[in-house]
Amino acid sequence: MNSLLVVLLSAFLLTSGGSNMSQPQNGELKWTNFTEGLKEASATNKKVLVDVYTDWCGWCKKMERDTYSNGEVENYLRDNYVLVRLNAESSQEETIDTMHVTDAQLATAFGVNGYPTTIFLTHDGQPITAAPGYMGPQEFINVLKYINGDYYKKMKFPDYLKSQGVSVK
Repeated sequence: MNSLLVVLLSAFLLTSGGSNMSQPQNGELKWTNFTEGLKEASATNKKVLVDVYTDWCGWCKKMERDTYSNGEVENYLRDNYVLVRLNAESSQEETIDTMHVTDAQLATAFGVNGYPTTIFLTHDGQPITAAPGYMGPQEFINVLKYINGDYYKKMKFPDYLKSQGVSVK
């Protein structure tokens, strides 16, 4: 398990006094909880995409309906990422190494303060970045390819878009 995440979570738990599986309506994508997602990512060497949401969030529902159900997005995610759903208000427990934390505590530890937020982690659980807010299918595909192709290590996102022939506003 990655030590940075353990330190981050430990710090959160010191300062603050299970699983949450969520299947999309169409059932095309396989979502898992945080604990199982990290195990799967380690075994498959895939990056982790963490969809942080709340049950009441309209933009989360729109992203589910319009973006995650888009065929190109579904195919790319299935082939390249381990998918984790994290309800930012859930008391469901996760086990990270020997620590037990709730999904809500994980969301706070990651600094999430708006929904939806998409968090990207390496296959060994190291944070890459977080993308707050709703993204439509084409914008999301561009972000997915940028992260999965490790372009974030060598260029900024607007430069990546230009290199792909995408006009930047």
